[in-house]
This record gives sequence, structure tokens and C-alpha cells, in this order.
Amino acid sequence: MIDEKKVAEIKKRALEMCSRARAGHVTSAFSIAEVVSVLYYEVMRLDPKNPAWEDRDRFVMSKNHASVITYPILQDLGFLDPKEEFLANGSKLGIHSKPGVPGVDFAGGSLGIGIGFACGEAYYAKTKKKDYRVFCVVGDGECYEGSVWEAFLFAGAKELNNLVVVIDRNRLCITDFTENLLPLESLKEKMEAFRFETVEIDGHDLGAIRGAFARVGAPRQKPLCIIADTIKGHGVDFLENVPLWHGKAPVDADAERAKEQLTEARYGG
Repeated sequence: MIDEKKVAEIKKRALEMCSRARAGHVTSAFSIAEVVSVLYYEVMRLDPKNPAWEDRDRFVMSKNHASVITYPILQDLGFLDPKEEFLANGSKLGIHSKPGVPGVDFAGGSLGIGIGFACGEAYYAKTKKKDYRVFCVVGDGECYEGSVWEAFLFAGAKELNNLVVVIDRNRLCITDFTENLLPLESLKEKMEAFRFETVEIDGHDLGAIRGAFARVGAPRQKPLCIIADTIKGHGVDFLENVPLWHGKAPVDADAERAKEQLTEARYGG
């Protein structure tokens, strides 16, 4: 089982990738780091030696600009070469995940696409009586896209009980907080109305995350939605909840400050 120190290490490695490349969505990646880490290390059935294993669980990062948080994990688990550099010339590791990267099931770009893809994967598995599960991370700002709600409607109507949707509820878009723009609350009530079994948790509490994912194995007829209350830029004080850090990588002195904080979290000072 992973712990907070392991997650801090993953965040630090993602930060280093972005600071070297001087690009990347660090704050978007940090809000979902704990959830993604628990998924890869403890929940999903995967085989690094056989990334295309037909019965593997599928992971879809619908908020695909946050894909950089998956790269240190894929390297650590043996899917990717640890020496491969983010955004380097000829590298497979882009801001958005790319086809052909071992361990990557979805290549994203525009928001609102990934959840539909995940529903398609889950529907295929259910109709073909496959036992793999599909896990999809959706941003709360992404929920402004109509295609997201069309996919949620489909998932509930088709009782895709092999689908798990995590909504990264960091309450921030590019320029402002969601509740100042188009309020999304109450998301839990909305998802329940769309026929999802829904639970709301602290998205940075590893115990709460494990408890939510423990529902995956329980018999149910509905798809599962986990609303993860998170902080954008979590773990680095000057990045947290600051809209204009969206899509901007800390570099130079800012990168060093951020790394120091993550090192303290990793080693306890």
C-alpha cells in the first residue's frame, strides 16, 4: 500500500518533468495525485509485462491535461523507460497522453471526450461479458461540457456497473472558481438523479479513497461516481487554489520552492 510520502514523491517527479520542460499542468495534476496513485498501485488489474492484456482494467484520464501525473507512476511500475523525458524531442510523453504509450488507454485533447470513451469501453465489456472495469477521471470544470452529461445519462440508463467515474472536485477552472461561473452544486444530487451510486470524499485522504474504491467489488446495478473534494495545486502552498497557475509550470526559483515543500512531505523535513 502506498502512503503520503509515496504520493509526495510522485508529485515531485511530475513537477521535475514540467519544470525541466518549462510546460505542463502541474496544479491540475496535483489535485488528482492521490486518487490516481491508489488506482494504479492498489486497485486496477494491470500487467506491465503485457500492457495490452485484453482483460486489464482500463483507465481514462478525461481531464487529459493532467496526464503528467501518470508518467512517474507508469515509469515506476515498469510500463515506461524511467529515462524518457517529458516533452523531449521524440518522446512519447506529451502534455496530453498519446496513442501507443504502454499503459495508456486513452489519448485526449479537448475536454468532454474521455467520459464518452469510457462509457463505450464499459458498454462493450458488459455486452461481451468481459470482467474488466473502466475507471475515468473527469474534471469538475469539464462538467460544463454537454457531452459529459450525455455520457452520464447513457451510463445510468445502461446500468454500467463496471464503470467508475471520479469527479475531481477542485472547484477551479482556468480563470475562476466554478461556483463563481456556473455553479455545479449539488453534484452529488445530480449524479444520483443520473442513476449513479454516488459517494463524496476527501480526495487527498488515502483512507477515504480506499474506502470509496472498496465499493468497486460490491454487487450493484448502477455505475459508481466518486466525487473527490480536492485542492488544485495540492501540496505546494503558493500553487494551491490560485487560478492563474493553471497550465503554468513552476520554473527556476519557484520550482525549487515547490520541490523543497514536496521533499519535506516525502522525508519529513
